[in-house]
Amino acid sequence: MSGPGHTNPARMPPPARMPTPARMPEKFVAPDLAALAALVRDARVGHFAFVEDGLPRVLPIAIVTDGAHILLHGSTGSHWLRLLATGVPVALSVTAIDALVIARSAFESSMNYRSAVLFGSCATVIDQVAALDLVTEGLIPGRVVELRSHSAKELAATLVLRMTVDEWTLKVSDGWPEDGPADVAGSTWAGILPLRTGYAEAIAAPDLARGISKPESVLAMLDG
Repeated sequence: MSGPGHTNPARMPPPARMPTPARMPEKFVAPDLAALAALVRDARVGHFAFVEDGLPRVLPIAIVTDGAHILLHGSTGSHWLRLLATGVPVALSVTAIDALVIARSAFESSMNYRSAVLFGSCATVIDQVAALDLVTEGLIPGRVVELRSHSAKELAATLVLRMTVDEWTLKVSDGWPEDGPADVAGSTWAGILPLRTGYAEAIAAPDLARGISKPESVLAMLDG
């Protein structure tokens, strides 16, 4: 994986094994670390699945990449986050929707998307400050230098985990409608509707002191 503050993706070991897709194998692509990193950056939120007391659980949480791994963080008071820290097996699902595929029939209509499923386990990060800086930079590039340092109280209240990925799959759907000849010859419109994502405006906090302008990191997010 790559990105601001991340190590060389070449250091990531190959997955132990790749699950064999049961259907639509043409949508499963060869392991592409750059594509996986881009997906994580675009999605921002991942869903961690695990089992507790024999019951399935899902934890949606913000994620960023850290070289060969995934970083997540939250409150030390989170029961589920503390459970993940024990190293229980987890599955992480990440998805980004890129467009609606509008076919000439409901059956052929679909979405263009990128999705990944990663398997592994989590452990507590030792260098908490460095990891939190990676999280901040992963979500808002350039923001760390604009902020004060973490306080001891804040660090004590925060749990940062690193997921070691043992195996993963990446699935990409980016085609046109696959209508049959009879439908293509008809009069119904078909095409794709690309999904636009971004930040519309920066709304200042109501208690922001007068004269404080928008920082470079926020302006860059608006330009993007």
